Amino acid sequence: METTNFMIIDDDADDRFFFKAAVRKIHSSVKFMEANGCEAAIALLRTAEDLPHFIFLDINMPRLDGRDCLKQLKADAKLQHIPVIMYSTSFSEESINEFHTLGASTYLNKPTDLNALPEQILEAIKDL
Repeated sequence: METTNFMIIDDDADDRFFFKAAVRKIHSSVKFMEANGCEAAIALLRTAEDLPHFIFLDINMPRLDGRDCLKQLKADAKLQHIPVIMYSTSFSEESINEFHTLGASTYLNKPTDLNALPEQILEAIKDL
């Protein structure tokens, strides 16, 4: 089975931990890249041998938020092809439209029930 590479960009270490645990429930062969902010993520991605198949990007982060990070990812010729899934506790219709305009593939609400997270991740990536 081919390894699927995921990247999670989130300033919250607990959220990154739960995300990785959820992905391991749905993919048996998986590699993770993780960063606690946009600057660290871009630096890691620019030097990575194997780019991720998917990037899950938190919106609410200090310094560079998800919106500005998405702009940087989509402006980089090496990274712009990677599907970016915006990942946050809530979305307005306006923000969903804005993220699509900026190049996000889709969005995923962080669930209050962590048992729902694996299925939500599968749903988010199924057509990408």
